[in-house]
Amino acid sequence: MANSFRSFLGESLDDAVRTCRGGWRVLIEKGPSQFQFWLISLLIGILAGFAALFFRKGIDALQALLYGTDDVLHLHSFADHLPWYWLVIVPVVGGLVVGLILHRFTPDGRVRTVAEVIEGAALREGRVERTAGVASAFASLITLSSGGSSGREGPVVHMAGVISTWVSNWIKADGITGRDLLGCAVAAAVSASFNAPIAGALFALEVVLRHFAVHAFAPIVIASVAGTVISRLEFGDVTEFHLPVSGALQFYQELPAFLLLGGLCGFVSVALMWTIFWAEDMASHIQDRTGLPRWLRPAVSGGLLGVMAIWFPHIIGVGYETTSAALTGELLLHEAIVFCVLKVIAVSVTMAGRMGGGVFSPSLMVGALTGLAFGWIATSVFPDVSGNVTLYALAGMGAVAAAVLGAPISTTLIVFELTGDWQTGLAVMVAVSISTALGSRLVDRSFFLTQLERRNIHVAAGPQMYLLSLFRVAGVMRGKDDPRAAPPEACWKMISDGVYVDANATLEAAMPIFEKSGLAFIPVVTLAGEDQPPELLGALFHVDALKAYNRALAATAAEEHS
Repeated sequence: MANSFRSFLGESLDDAVRTCRGGWRVLIEKGPSQFQFWLISLLIGILAGFAALFFRKGIDALQALLYGTDDVLHLHSFADHLPWYWLVIVPVVGGLVVGLILHRFTPDGRVRTVAEVIEGAALREGRVERTAGVASAFASLITLSSGGSSGREGPVVHMAGVISTWVSNWIKADGITGRDLLGCAVAAAVSASFNAPIAGALFALEVVLRHFAVHAFAPIVIASVAGTVISRLEFGDVTEFHLPVSGALQFYQELPAFLLLGGLCGFVSVALMWTIFWAEDMASHIQDRTGLPRWLRPAVSGGLLGVMAIWFPHIIGVGYETTSAALTGELLLHEAIVFCVLKVIAVSVTMAGRMGGGVFSPSLMVGALTGLAFGWIATSVFPDVSGNVTLYALAGMGAVAAAVLGAPISTTLIVFELTGDWQTGLAVMVAVSISTALGSRLVDRSFFLTQLERRNIHVAAGPQMYLLSLFRVAGVMRGKDDPRAAPPEACWKMISDGVYVDANATLEAAMPIFEKSGLAFIPVVTLAGEDQPPELLGALFHVDALKAYNRALAATAAEEHS
């Protein structure tokens, strides 16, 4: 017995020594490079944090200049006393400046936000457009300062993506490293915007990278903390919103009400997204029919917003004053409903005019107003088993925002960190889960992914859908001089039958042809012109396309599980 124990102990010590030696070897071989990467992550976090800080301070300064008040946090109340014509002139002039900026520095006159960052992570090795990104940041700053009804988080996220793109290009980062650095920048920007380091890190993983790989967690957390520190050095360790009373549930019997609230918020979030998309399509249709120059489109939307602001100044800007009023229960039932409907219209007008800004802050406001309205009704119908109406406003805020972003985890944490109230977890989680499950079924998972789907960028379904678009047919085909090339006679016969693929196409276009025809190969041609015959370059074999696709899937799986 004693000999067996000594033998077991000796084997355990040998295993421990071998493990320590292996760990030391890894530390010597990979430690310095890993430490350098963490330093780069820290640098990106600091830069993205300062970018978010300067963006926010810039909005406050320009808003104070244009509207003549130093208290921009209560701009809506101050705007009641401004001349009506000033409320119209400011967004019109702001829209005109935005239109000129986007017309000059972007190819399509659109502002870049979170959707383009997701696209960059999936399809562009963690890179985003730099010139268009900087122009979008300035355009969004002017929009939010001059009466546009949108949020500041979307432009900040893309601006952080521009910073990480500069760094990635500078160090010649590969796809995995580029995506990790993009996640670091996004995490820092979100955490600096909301003073929410936990939610910032999870937002980058959940929304942008769309995986929770261990290798990306440490650098993203480092960057997120750095962004938060930058924010707290300026604003202190304070929450964005202050709740007046404890939001604890009165009884567990109240939880079914939050299930119903989650369902309502799911429909409200879908209505918000559909209204934005419908307004954008309608504005494009009107622009095509009237021949309106694209640089005037934001000014037209600015005029509509200015007219609305004459009677309802609550639509101006980010809307945190109204959101705070909803969270503190200062609004009555009819006020909450009216302001919610008006905010949806105002956000849709802003987005339809391509003025700039994001949808996260508007979704917070719409959600808080929806929750407050539901809370007033619920507490009046069941007063004996109901808590405070502000708890419903808080849960509604998280539920609508989570469904719009398609990010239930990070949004729940953002709500907690924005308010400092961690005692309402059950209510918020129940409402968020129901709204996200419902909303994701009625759109392509989120507002951002639906935006991409509307542009025929298929990212929503995951790598198995978009990886095919990364491979050019010309890079996978077998040329005419290849020893394993397809017979030219067979290729020309297929071409005459109309079966071929352009060399500039991707496997996304070629694979359906294989599925329909059952052919082993497809001729690859280059199309010189309408009146000229195609030139045969080679053939794309089904087996080669599948091998390339399988290698890409394996590499993606390795990245997501490393």
